[in-house]
Amino acid sequence: MPGRIRAKRSPRPGTWISAVIVVLLVLALANFLVTNPVFDWPTVAEYILDVKVVQGVGWTLLITVLAMILGTVIALTAAIMRRSENPVLRGVSWAYIFVFRGTPVYTQLVFWGLFTVIVPKIALGIPFGPEWFSFSTRDYFPAFWAAVVGLALNEGAYLAEIIRSGLNSVDKGQSEASKALGMGNGQILRRIIIPQAMRVIVPPLGNETIGMLKTTSLVLAVPFTLDLTFATNAIANKLYAPIPLLIVAALWYLAITSVLMVGQYYLERYFGRGFDDRPGGAGPAKRGRRARQAAVNRSATTPKNSLPEVEQ
Repeated sequence: MPGRIRAKRSPRPGTWISAVIVVLLVLALANFLVTNPVFDWPTVAEYILDVKVVQGVGWTLLITVLAMILGTVIALTAAIMRRSENPVLRGVSWAYIFVFRGTPVYTQLVFWGLFTVIVPKIALGIPFGPEWFSFSTRDYFPAFWAAVVGLALNEGAYLAEIIRSGLNSVDKGQSEASKALGMGNGQILRRIIIPQAMRVIVPPLGNETIGMLKTTSLVLAVPFTLDLTFATNAIANKLYAPIPLLIVAALWYLAITSVLMVGQYYLERYFGRGFDDRPGGAGPAKRGRRARQAAVNRSATTPKNSLPEVEQ
């Protein structure tokens, strides 16, 4: 029996050349960062864990979480309204998405910062008649909630289209089969459509969460003055050292973004079970390979001239 042929890989000099170039560029960048006195790394190390900076990180995370939760609820509602057969609900949803996607987020935050000036008092009662009770918006709508609401409404307009595309990715036969089993529309949405749509929704939702984290740097427009960006800017103005404090803010944003990316990876892995070839689950491709292999095994063990047994 002839020996097995062992193919040799063709040489790839481009790989080694590009690797050498990348290593040289990395070394040059590292030397530039270390030797350039403008970066002032001792100041970076001194203020990376400063109390005000850490507090700013906490406020930034809180705004991000609350805005994303509220924005997701708004987006899910708007996406369901866009899919509704009611033309009024579809029109309201379209108008909301059009307005909040068509105007800059900074402009919207400025508006919400002036909300207490535009609407100084909210009253409930009979129209053009007596008021039952009223309250001042300044007492119940501080800058923090103005920032959360402004970011959530803006984010909801973008997430609405993401969620709508995810819901539309589920085959209509799923809903028809569920209705044939006697399930209601709400039950079909909760138990059939949304779990399957999450595979499509989670990746862009993770990207939007990371984008929201960075968008919180604009809450100064409200104005809200406790976030990470404002804290580092305040220290930089006091020290007359803007670059080291910019590096402090950038390092914190990179650290938080890294954690969010890890969480996004595991969420995608969880909701992608049964749809891919990861080791944790048997996706369609893997199941197809198994079925083909089983068919080959059966054909190999079954005699060609065998006939089925007939009961006597």
